[in-house]
Formats: sequence, C-alpha cells, structure tokens
Amino acid sequence: MEYDVVVVGAGPAGLATAIRLKQLAAERNEEIAVCVLEKGSEPGAHILSGAIMDPRALTELLPGWREQGAPLTQAVTRDEFLFLSAHGVKRTPEALLPDCFKNHGNYIVSLGNVVRWMSGQAEALGVEVFSGFAAAEVLYGPDGAVHGVVTGDMGLGKDGEPTDNFQLGMELRARYTVFAEGSRGHLGKQLIEKFGLDEGRDPQSYGIGLKEVWEIEPQRHRPGLTMHTAGWPLDPDTYGGSFVYHAEDNKVYVGFVVGLDYKNPWLSPFEEFQRFKTHPVIRQVLEGGRRLSYGARAITAGGLLSLPKTVFPGGALVGCDAGYLNVSRIKGSHAAIKTGMLAAEAAFEALVQRREHDELTAYPQAFEASWLLAELRQAQNFKQWFKKGRGTATLMTGIEQWLLPRLGMRKAPWTLHRRAADHTNLLAARQCAKIDYPKPDGKLSFDRLSSVFLSNTNHEENQPAHLTLKDASAPLRVNLSEFAGPESRYCPAGVYEYVAADGGGERLQINAQNCLHCKTCDIKDPAQNIVWVAPEGGGGPNYVGM
Repeated sequence: MEYDVVVVGAGPAGLATAIRLKQLAAERNEEIAVCVLEKGSEPGAHILSGAIMDPRALTELLPGWREQGAPLTQAVTRDEFLFLSAHGVKRTPEALLPDCFKNHGNYIVSLGNVVRWMSGQAEALGVEVFSGFAAAEVLYGPDGAVHGVVTGDMGLGKDGEPTDNFQLGMELRARYTVFAEGSRGHLGKQLIEKFGLDEGRDPQSYGIGLKEVWEIEPQRHRPGLTMHTAGWPLDPDTYGGSFVYHAEDNKVYVGFVVGLDYKNPWLSPFEEFQRFKTHPVIRQVLEGGRRLSYGARAITAGGLLSLPKTVFPGGALVGCDAGYLNVSRIKGSHAAIKTGMLAAEAAFEALVQRREHDELTAYPQAFEASWLLAELRQAQNFKQWFKKGRGTATLMTGIEQWLLPRLGMRKAPWTLHRRAADHTNLLAARQCAKIDYPKPDGKLSFDRLSSVFLSNTNHEENQPAHLTLKDASAPLRVNLSEFAGPESRYCPAGVYEYVAADGGGERLQINAQNCLHCKTCDIKDPAQNIVWVAPEGGGGPNYVGM
C-alpha cells in the first residue's frame, strides 16, 4: 500500500501530524494520502498520562476544539505542592511555587479520551487510521532512506509457524514516514542507532510512571485541584514524586513517577506507589473510594540536552519518540501536538515540491524558532539537579524556575550534562539496603496481578514471544547473582519472576501475557539483555479513562 505519509502511532503527536497534513492539503487544494498505524486495539487503548494538558498547541491545531466537543472540560482550579515525610507534610506557600508547577488555564484530562476524539477529527479530514496493526520493522529503500514500514504478521504460533488464522504483514510505502510511537519506541530506538541521531547528545534518561483512576466519596472530591508531592517514600537520592488530580464526576487520577536512574536494585517502583497511597494526606483523599483502573508507562525525561536529531532520510521523530517532554512541568501532550504540526508542515512543503525520501530539515529549523524550544530550554537542567540530592534539586529548581524568571532570565546561565545511561547507575545488591515493603491491604494498596487485571491487558497466547533475551544465561549470571534479580521488581506487571528450576536453583520466567508495553525492562535491565518488540497488533492493555 502506498501513501504520501505514513504515521506510526495514533497518540497526540501522530494524530496532530496527520490532521495538520490534511488541513494544509485542503487549504492548498492538494491531494495527499495519509495513514496512521496504531498497535492498540483502538486509538487511546495504549495511552497513559497524568494528565494536565496545556491547550496551547491544541488551540493552534484545532481552534474550535471547545465547540467540536473536545474532552477538556475540567479546568485546573488550584495547585498544591507538598513535601512528604513518613507521617508529616510541608506545603509550599503559593507565593513561592515555581511557575512550572502552576496550571492556571490548563485542564485535567484523560489523554486516552483526548486521543480518541482527535482520531475522529483526523478521520473526518480523510486520514486512514488503522488500529490493531503494529509496525514491526522499518522499510528501507536501495538508497538507504526510510521508505515506510512493515506491519507484523498475524496468526503465527509460538514456534513462528503460520496457524489457520495467519495473515501476512503489509508493506506500507511512503514518501515520508513519521514515527510517533511514544517513549522508547522500538522502531525509533532502531532509527536513532542506525542514523546516529544521538551523536553529541547527552544519554537519554527515563522514568516510569504508574497511574490509577479512583472514584472517591463526594465529600472528599475537590474538582480541579492538582496536587504534586516529593519526598517520602523515596530516599533523598532517588528522583521521583507523585500527582493527585481531581477530575470530573468524583474521579481522581493518582500516580507516581520514579526516575529509572535509581541506584538501589531492591527498589520496586510499583511497591513505592502502593506505599505512597497509605500516607495520611493521600489516605484522606482515597479512603472509602474505589479503584477503577491501573497502568504504567515509561517517560522520556532527558529533556533538551538529550533530544536527538529528529530527521533522517525519509522520515522524522515526533513527540515522546524523540523526547520532547517538559519534565519540569510534567507535561508532554502539548509538545507532542506541536512537534507533530511542525513535522507535518515540513513534510507538506516537501510533498508539493515533489520531493521524497530526503531529510525534512525544515522541521528542526521550525522547532528552533518555536515557543516550545524556549520552554524546554528553561527546563533543561531540571532532572540533572536530582543527581546531587533532593535538597540541592529543590533549591536549584526554585532558583531556575522561580527566581530567574522574575529577574527577566528565561534560561539559566549554566548547563548541567548527563554522562551515563540510566541502567549503568544500578549498584550491586550487596552494596544497598534491602527494602521491606508492607503487604497490600486490598483497600489502598494492592498486588501486581489484581492491578494488571484492571488494565484489561490481553495478548494472544499462541504467538511468538515479544520479550526475548539476547543471552539466556545473563539473568542468572549477571542479574540474579549481582543485582538480586531487579527485573522482578522494576517491572510493574509481574512479567519477570525467578522460579525454581527443574534441575535445582532458579530460572527466569517471562510472563509476556501480563506486559503493559511500558518499556521499563528495555531501559533498566543492567545487562541490556532484554529485547522488546511489538507483539501481534491489538495486544496489550486496553485502558479506559486513562
């Protein structure tokens, strides 16, 4: 199948790309064929975000979004930032709250619902959206440029042989291909390596974000309140924090983020999240409520200094596939939409000039002149300060995000660089204190399997494994012996567990059916031995209201 532009991923970045292309074509009376591939069962099925949405980019893309029924209906009414100790709390005075934590004019949203709405807008413009089709590999032409993608075969058995339900994958050829897979996209990762797009950049850094949706008692609900916390239960040297957002209809979005550069292999982000909810301040919000949904997703958090080159022959990276998240604001959807628009405008001009398979250099040039660059430049040191401890990070965030803007400076006169990939920070288990996590109470805290159940995760069991090992001996030889099997703790879905082996000792069991597609294993594995590839299209979580 041949198109002018193929977009991989029906998230905010991918759909913004497709919508903008069709808008420009209509304005200039041009015919452009655009398709969007989505590996989830529907647009939004794999979308997980906090989320507070800055509507600036959406307003640029679709100025009439209010009249068109966009699901941005709960405006932020108040911001709180808390520093937690085990039993206490210190509130940041509103006058000292850095601008990056202020959300006047923003909206508490289900980004999955926003994406579903955007998909409808795209289809109304003539975009073809193919859900349940995973882009399995990049298609290269004889010139070495990207010429499209190939979707995965359907109906293969575990042995790799066709079953009665076999369907051959399709080649989708394009003059330009835009990759919008989200954080740690598996094709984006390959493209960055193949074309050396990260040369001269800081190593990318990531976090894992875990989220639950709760329905709480009406008397505890404060519509529009956004609460962020730092401190307990994480130690002062571990980057992370939480959010509690009061959405409509007595719903609360509660989440926890842990930087994947953490050192202690005994740490479990999932268990830290469950423990966090037992703090008195959080308990008073959730107690008596009902947990509705659960999910987890990696977050690309390196910022501007880790941003790779975003164009290569035949294509571009947009949104979190590149790493445009503003980690200081805890926002990425506006950046995803803006970069999708910029890439679309560059691709459209190339198409009308009858170009194909070259570099869309107008896209990074437009980013350099955009408001988004200025925003990301102000936040470029945010995560790096946490390597010096929470106290230093808090002080310097106040200086960079509160004081300097009031002195008329939009960028700090200093730059902090990151030198090492996240997985290299893990220390040997013998060097670290073991963490004793309490058992879940089934009211505020829960176990992994009951949580995964709420994510509606499903994979066809009779299919080739989408989680494989480069070296089958590495889990026992490296991970278990030196790091006490950290994959059994950093995975938020219980995919990896060490079980008794038939001949004695232990072996690593991979429960791929549970996989939430969060990509944490692909990032944090100390041996870099785990390979994540897209499973059969339609598999994975089916998030509702996330």
